[in-house]
Amino acid sequence: MLSGYPGAWWIAGGWAVEAFTGAPRPHGDLDLSIPVADTPLLHEHLHGRLDVWAAFDGALRPLLTPRQVLPAGCSNLWLRADGASPWVYDVLLMTADGADWVYKRDARVRRPLAELVWERDGVRYLRPEVQLLHKAAALRDVDRVDAEAALPLLDAPARSWLRSALSTAHPQHPWLERL
Repeated sequence: MLSGYPGAWWIAGGWAVEAFTGAPRPHGDLDLSIPVADTPLLHEHLHGRLDVWAAFDGALRPLLTPRQVLPAGCSNLWLRADGASPWVYDVLLMTADGADWVYKRDARVRRPLAELVWERDGVRYLRPEVQLLHKAAALRDVDRVDAEAALPLLDAPARSWLRSALSTAHPQHPWLERL
């Protein structure tokens, strides 16, 4: 799907953690992610192949043109071949402010976009400490499993960043004791 796509993209979610840790676990989906500002670029890239829908507040709305403004609160794009086909991709939209990524749950938590991803074998992944911050809000069983696998492998700068981000956005979070 992304072959030849000129914009920024990366794998997020559990697959990003698994790529970092090497610890396999079952996955229900594959989370792709792009900066929200690149939505028109992705829409143009997919033209004629996949329909693009905005997901927001429990609703879906088709994006008919690449320059169509996203609804307020839209943080995902859902993609499918046409109206009669099943959904095939969920694209997570990341917020950026200039050259910085901004955490969607607390704008005080930021990181340079240039430091948001890492790469292996030509595939870009969301950095594990950033992915763990996203997982910290829900604390589902899979999030706990991912944290158990990833936290011991984080280097000192990654641990420090995650500790600071959690202290700011989720000051009572149980992972703080481990960091």
